[in-house]
Amino acid sequence: MRSAYKSGLNEKELAKLIKDLWSTQNKKCFICDEELDLNLQTHDIDHIQPSVNGGKDDPTNFCLTHQSCNRSKQASDLSVARVLAWFDKLRDKCKKNNRMPNLDDVLEEKTKKRHEISLEIDDSLVKYCFSDSGDNKIQQSQLYTDVKSGFKSFYAEVPIEYLFHDDKINPRPISGHLGGLVEEFHKGFPQLQIAIGWIMPDKNNSGKIYVFDGQHKAVAQVLLGVKKLPIRIFQLAPSTTTKDLRKLLDANLHAGTTLKQVAFDKSIQRNLQGSVYGERVKEYQLGHGLKEDIFSFSEQDLVDYFKGESREMKKYVLGHQRDVITKDRENKLTNYVEFGGRGHEKPFSYSAIEKTFYSLFIYQDLLQTPLDDIKNPREIEQRQISKLMSIIAEEIFIGKFDVGLGTTRIEHKIVKKETLPIDHIIAYRLSREEISHAWLEVLRTAITSFFTQHEGKFPQEKKLFQYEFPPQLWINITNFIRNLRELPIWKNLSLAQTVFGGRQSTDYWRSILSTGNTPDGQLVMTEPLNLNKMIIE
Repeated sequence: MRSAYKSGLNEKELAKLIKDLWSTQNKKCFICDEELDLNLQTHDIDHIQPSVNGGKDDPTNFCLTHQSCNRSKQASDLSVARVLAWFDKLRDKCKKNNRMPNLDDVLEEKTKKRHEISLEIDDSLVKYCFSDSGDNKIQQSQLYTDVKSGFKSFYAEVPIEYLFHDDKINPRPISGHLGGLVEEFHKGFPQLQIAIGWIMPDKNNSGKIYVFDGQHKAVAQVLLGVKKLPIRIFQLAPSTTTKDLRKLLDANLHAGTTLKQVAFDKSIQRNLQGSVYGERVKEYQLGHGLKEDIFSFSEQDLVDYFKGESREMKKYVLGHQRDVITKDRENKLTNYVEFGGRGHEKPFSYSAIEKTFYSLFIYQDLLQTPLDDIKNPREIEQRQISKLMSIIAEEIFIGKFDVGLGTTRIEHKIVKKETLPIDHIIAYRLSREEISHAWLEVLRTAITSFFTQHEGKFPQEKKLFQYEFPPQLWINITNFIRNLRELPIWKNLSLAQTVFGGRQSTDYWRSILSTGNTPDGQLVMTEPLNLNKMIIE
């Protein structure tokens, strides 16, 4: 909003105001906190608190910013914009390690040192002290016992240097919803639900408080300078570690799946299912007197052991397999996957990956093979799917798909005659869910044919990736993907408004790839895909 105060200043007075603000801010931009050079960089004077929200129109409410920071700010209140800009830096730092930040990352940046806490439990009271933070007062809280679960918990206001994030029970990173929470708390609205954590004191009654629920609200408050957070803390006895942690893990998984209480993305659900699977494996080993490095049992044995939850166990097994493939460092395609829902920067959503690669290539039933078998079919499957995805990344996306251009209205831009790199257009089109599903089906047929014609085998299509692929097959796969990318249809800009203009079905694209025509008879390929030609270099 226009400032009446600034409008009343002459040129000399305005220059002095700029210099004073610049000096007060240690020669840095108020929003991004980076160096601001008055001679080399364009800059703005703006209200910290907007006038429409009651901010004063005088120097006490002014700040100096880079013009680019002010024009692209994430909130009208510059105090909030400054906080979100700080978080953007943290996010960029974490992206270098191919991940997104969580509560632990924020706490590491905002605290000098983090501490364990000692508890003294006397019947229904818990006593504790935060002396490492300089507060030597002995606190006490009521210890409550949940009637149904038997869990014990207490409520405490905890200094942030005593908090840690549990990325196993809650693997969810901080998402794009953070800005709204920061603004809400900045306006003075109360936190309606407090964070939840757990502690398992050791023999000296000391332990870490791990937060596993409410991390977004916790982060929003910490970014705004809050030094203590109210937490509900489950007190776990060491003798019940496996059982109690499993229940907390299961409860969090159910909250985001069957109960729909939390908006977990599919990738987070699979991560949690993988964690639950790991806990079930440990519980099976404990129940059968097996050491932690002994895996002489099968997926079916696990399901049989956990009677009454066979359907859930199957989900955990398959969720674990999806999660392992997704997290495989050799899987280069995951760099082109939006894990936080359907974004506009990367070509694949995680949901699309599940409906194509994982649906087509992961065996959907349980195995009888021991987990420690030297030729464990799941390990072969995982390794080969990851390798296939990496080849696809190398041939279609790496150095070709521009994340800066993203996926927003690509066909519309082509129709409007906007200039886009042809490599980017090809990668975008081949990644569309209905299209990728269709050509991956053709690739699956090519793989099956190789085993039949060259190996004399008739592989089960559902278990296809559990058969070891010989070197020549990998050459054929690479040639197929390379030749697929070079097909003229993906480069044909005249099809932007028709064939590529709207979302078609997988059947629509099956028709094109198998006949060269759309279902309504439009010729779009000079000939259908020929497997023999597609696998030749």
